[in-house]
Amino acid sequence: MDTAQLERVYRAEAPRITAALAARIGDVGLAADAVQDAFVEALEHWQDAPPPNPGGWLATTARRKAIDRLRRARAGQEKLALLAATATGTCRQTETADDDLLGMIFACCHPALPRESQIALTLRAVCGLTTAEIAAAFLAAEPAMTQRLLRARKALRAAGADMRIPDPDQLAGRLAEVLAVVYLVFNEGYLASAGRQPARRDLAAQAVALTRLLHRLMPREPEVLGLLALLLLHESRAATRFDGWGRLVRLADQDRTRWNRALIAEATGLLDRALTQRASGPYQVQAAIAALHAEAPDYEHTDWRQIRILYDRLQELTPSPVVLLNRAVATRYVVGPEAALAEITPLAAELDGYRLFHALRAGLLTGLGRDDEAREASERALALAGNPAERELLARRLSF
Repeated sequence: MDTAQLERVYRAEAPRITAALAARIGDVGLAADAVQDAFVEALEHWQDAPPPNPGGWLATTARRKAIDRLRRARAGQEKLALLAATATGTCRQTETADDDLLGMIFACCHPALPRESQIALTLRAVCGLTTAEIAAAFLAAEPAMTQRLLRARKALRAAGADMRIPDPDQLAGRLAEVLAVVYLVFNEGYLASAGRQPARRDLAAQAVALTRLLHRLMPREPEVLGLLALLLLHESRAATRFDGWGRLVRLADQDRTRWNRALIAEATGLLDRALTQRASGPYQVQAAIAALHAEAPDYEHTDWRQIRILYDRLQELTPSPVVLLNRAVATRYVVGPEAALAEITPLAAELDGYRLFHALRAGLLTGLGRDDEAREASERALALAGNPAERELLARRLSF
C-alpha cells in the first residue's frame, strides 16, 4: 500500500477510531496520539500488502499504543484499567457509529479552553482534519495553528480536564462550539481546502448525519434546525457544482432543474420551524440566505436586496470580514460594482491571504473595466487557491 492509499485509509478511519478509544480512556489527546502512532506503524508494515481489515488492524494497534503510553505514565493506571476491562478483540463497527463521534465532539469542546481552541482541537483530535485544513478554516497560517493546538493540549492537561461526554444538562452549554465544529467539517467536505479531490463527499455526508443526530437529540433547538437547514440547502445543489470533467460550476451557471427539490422543501420546513421560535442565530440567517438562492428562478432574479439585509444581520450576530465580503456580492447587484469595491477595499489588510477576497475583487474590477488590475487580482487569487477545481476556474478566467 503506497502513502496515498494509506492517507485515504487514515481520513476514513482515524476519526471513528479516535472517538471510540477516547470514549474508553477519557483522554482525547492520548487517543489521537495513539491513533497517529498506529498509522506510523502501518506505514512501516503495510508496504508489501495491507491486512484484510485495515480498520480493525488500526483500532487494535491504536489500543495497544495507548496501553504502552499509559504504562509509561505515572497517572495512567486508572485509564489503563478502563482499557483492560474492555474486550481485547477488534473494535466493533457499532463503536464507530455517529453517536460515538458526536459524543466525543461534545467531550472535546471543553470549557477549560477558549472557544477557537476548543473548535480547532476537536477538528484535529476527533474529526481528523489536518492542521493545514484547520488553518484554512480559520484563515490562519499553518505554523500558528500548530502552536495553538499544542497550547490547547497542554492547557487541558494542566487543568486536569475531564474529557468524558458531559451529562445531558451540560450539553446546551457546549452546543455553539459543537455546531461550529460540524459546520467546518461540512465546509471542508463541500469544497476541500487542498488536495487532489475538489470535494470530500464523505466529510459532507458525515456532517449532515451528525446534524440530523443533533436534531433528534434537540428537536426544538433553533440553531440546530438552522444548521441542518443550511447543510441540506447546500446539499441540494451538490449534483450541479461540478461538471463531467470535475470543473467547478459557479452558482450563476448551475442547472437549477437538477437541484434536489425534496431537500430544499425539507430545509425550508426546518427553517420555518426555527424562525417561529424568534431566537435568531447565525445558522438560521445563513440558511435564510441559502433559501433565497434556492427559491430564485435564476441568478439574475435572486432577491439580492433581501440577501444584503440578511448579511447585515449576520454581521451583527457574528462580526467578521468574511461576512462583509459576502455582503459585497449582494451590494454588486443591488447598488453596483463600484459600491461593492468600496466596501471590500477596507478589508484588504485582514483578507490579503484569502483567495476569495482577491477573486471577488477581480470580478468587480472587470465590471468596472479595470482589466489590468483585475488580472493582477486574479493571479493573486490563483496563487492562494489550493483546491484543484478552484484553480482551474481561476486559470480559465485568466486565459480570456
